[in-house]
Amino acid sequence: MNAPVKANAKQGAVQLMDVMISYGKDRVVHGITLDVRPGEFVCLLGPSGCGKTTTLRAIAGLASVESGTVSIDGKVANLLPAHRRGIGMVFQDLALFPHMSVYQNVAFGLALRGVDPATTRVRVADMLRLLHLAGFEDRLPRQLSGGQQQRVALARSLVVNPSVLLLDEPFAALDRKLREDMRREIRALQQQLGITAIFVTHDQEEALTMADRVVVMNAGVIEQVGTPSEVYETPVNRFVLSFVGYSNFLRAEVLRNAGGSVRCEVAGTTCTLGTRTIGGAHGGTVEIAIRPERIRLAAGRSDADGVNRIQGTVRGIAYEGAILTYDIVLADGQLVLAREPNAGDAGLAPRHVGERVEVAWSPADAVLIR
Repeated sequence: MNAPVKANAKQGAVQLMDVMISYGKDRVVHGITLDVRPGEFVCLLGPSGCGKTTTLRAIAGLASVESGTVSIDGKVANLLPAHRRGIGMVFQDLALFPHMSVYQNVAFGLALRGVDPATTRVRVADMLRLLHLAGFEDRLPRQLSGGQQQRVALARSLVVNPSVLLLDEPFAALDRKLREDMRREIRALQQQLGITAIFVTHDQEEALTMADRVVVMNAGVIEQVGTPSEVYETPVNRFVLSFVGYSNFLRAEVLRNAGGSVRCEVAGTTCTLGTRTIGGAHGGTVEIAIRPERIRLAAGRSDADGVNRIQGTVRGIAYEGAILTYDIVLADGQLVLAREPNAGDAGLAPRHVGERVEVAWSPADAVLIR
């Protein structure tokens, strides 16, 4: 078996420099700049309409760049047609040819490039084995499961040995279990081949579990670029904080700043916050953001030092298997979500609706939004 060609150390570099893209009079990408390193897995993450798919299509040569440059492998690619850019692309709808067999679909790109039939047979067979599709050569797409169709689309993109693999929300039509399986398979294959991959998704879990770096986009601009942990743990603004993961946003009144900490009042209770702050205003009404998994619930008052506690009442409980999510109402009507492991086997009984609890969190786990 001839193994797929592994990308060399210089293949797969992608650079966007001040790229602007418009559809008619509407500008959808506003001068974005991004460097993708060879062999890196980068996720473009953002809500619908934020420009992430348009950016991907500009890299692929399927959307025109109004100004700025798109470079691939160190060469400006703005005017190059898609088939000369050294990219492979997996579309959201997969775009398999329904009248072609699996073999014909995978071989299609090689035929366009003039690869001889003998070499094509070898490369297609190798790719089908790699993606666990051997024996399916003669089937039509409609005779395959969703996961098998996904693998065919991936095989068709990889068989041409691209420098860069582009994936546009390829798991959108798959059920959750299959999405999780395909995430692991694609990530493992990308690492095995050493190929650069740029992946578009609006699913935060996909981005955080698959990417080396996450590019958070909003309204045609890049809000933040960082590793999954950087984007999740140290968001640069309120949009990133609210879009990546879930946060409770609580109204608070600043009482005073002292010694690197902030004293504020939430729902009639004085709390102490650390130094994590977004925004530059001082004093007055602010917001406190706390991730639900950083909140702990207590049935009674505790005297442990350094932990903020606010009284509340359980309004609702969502059972999510390994996790229980509680809706807690504070005295002023604000709602707090708290997530705890479902630890019934450890003798920890779940809360019940109407129970009075304490919402507790460490000052370091809260972000002050000024």
